[in-house]
Amino acid sequence: MNDSLTELSFTVSGHVARPCAQVFEAVADPEQLSRYFTTGGARGRLATGATVTWDFADFPGAFPVTVVEAQPPRRIVIEWAGQETVDPAGATRVVFEFEPVDDDTRTLVTITETSWRPTQDGARAAFGNCMGWTGMLAALKIWVEHGINLREGFYR
Repeated sequence: MNDSLTELSFTVSGHVARPCAQVFEAVADPEQLSRYFTTGGARGRLATGATVTWDFADFPGAFPVTVVEAQPPRRIVIEWAGQETVDPAGATRVVFEFEPVDDDTRTLVTITETSWRPTQDGARAAFGNCMGWTGMLAALKIWVEHGINLREGFYR
């Protein structure tokens, strides 16, 4: 059995007290995503085959995001540029899963990102993105449940 580590990845998750379709839409719709996560704006809907851009006021520059798969209201898979990745193209893969809970009155959102090298620099990049996705989950929850932009002024 080979126990050597070949890739770093992480998973974060949390519950949002809204139906699955509503939570999915808050991630897929660029107008909503821009209100609580992509503080510099999101351009393009997360639909299979699309290439969209995400801009963050706290990390300037528009990031291209390739939508590998979108299956409303349960799953979105994207790829975007990363540092210290095992992927020859320099991308990481992010999988968003939306699972209905309590007769679809709540949604378990799970975000998994993969593809970093098992090195110190790879770990630094992975941990940074892990912090970002954890913040995104908290911001998504407070946005969908209460209409509040949690990120406003958070990083500056």
